[in-house]
Amino acid sequence: FSIILCNTDEHPEKEEIYLNLMKDTSVAGVIISPTRQTASDFTFSKLPFPIVVVDRSISNGDVDAVLLDNVDAAYRLTTHLIEQGYRRIGAICSEMSTGLERQAGYEKALRTHGLSLAAEYVKYVAPKMETGYAAALKMIDLHRPPDALFTVNSLIAAGALQAIRERNLTMPDDMALVTFDETTWASLVQPAITLIAQPTYEIGKTAAELLLQRVVDPSRSTRQVILKGQLQVRGSSTPRR
Repeated sequence: FSIILCNTDEHPEKEEIYLNLMKDTSVAGVIISPTRQTASDFTFSKLPFPIVVVDRSISNGDVDAVLLDNVDAAYRLTTHLIEQGYRRIGAICSEMSTGLERQAGYEKALRTHGLSLAAEYVKYVAPKMETGYAAALKMIDLHRPPDALFTVNSLIAAGALQAIRERNLTMPDDMALVTFDETTWASLVQPAITLIAQPTYEIGKTAAELLLQRVVDPSRSTRQVILKGQLQVRGSSTPRR
């Protein structure tokens, strides 16, 4: 097999162009992470090739998928903050499937440890650096701001970090910060960022195996493989003084 790599940059138009390219090329199958806009209504039944979905679940179809256990990962990440002594934990979330699952894990951890969920500590934004920055500023400027920020992806976290620095806050003494997804910058900033690292190699390997199995046996039952993220504890969430 040869491999064709495409990057949609979260643009549905690009996604459609690339899927049409796959049709014209008569590929054996496709591994796809649907764009945010199409994940909720992605239609795979009309595609002439098998697919395996990664990262984001799709709501309207029985299809092979490899996903992160987002609820468990967010629960462990939030529990880590609580165990470190943080009690006012703000969350910058998104309304995409992964963001909502991570929010559910965050809320579950608060309930489990007897902490209240304050509406002013939860913001919904598009998963971009600039929206994370704006949401973090709003929470930092509250009369009683959070002592920690939980963010559902690394772009939002980068914006939150910018806001923390702009307000001359010390991390984690004034405000802790945690997020998802290992990125180059997360381990290079000081202090480095505590996060949930996705098992990217295992996701890719499992998705490829499922796709090859589907090519060989198109009628086999679909499988959904759920993988665990790894908690990487770093300096951005050391014990609260």
